[in-house]
Amino acid sequence: MKESLRRLWECPSREQATQYWRRWFWWATHSRLEPVKKVAYLIKRHLHNVLTYFTHPITNAVSEGLNSKIQTIKKMAYGFPNPEHFKTAIFFHCGGLDIYPC
Repeated sequence: MKESLRRLWECPSREQATQYWRRWFWWATHSRLEPVKKVAYLIKRHLHNVLTYFTHPITNAVSEGLNSKIQTIKKMAYGFPNPEHFKTAIFFHCGGLDIYPC
């Protein structure tokens, strides 16, 4: 069921995604799997926001990746005594700076 729900993102339009969701929701809620039912109702409560992806196909993957990189910098330094040093390290590692400019 989980794998079939992933096919939702392959739908070419919001209308087709809505139709796909309705079929999947019926299947999930008529199963005997309580965790699946719970997830189905959770997604239903947020369905409008989920389907917004088909209007504006963007995700927060880039910001999550950047946040992960910043957390790694923080761990490598074991905390910065000065917030300015931390900010400089973030700019250096995440700012796309070239160490050897032409």
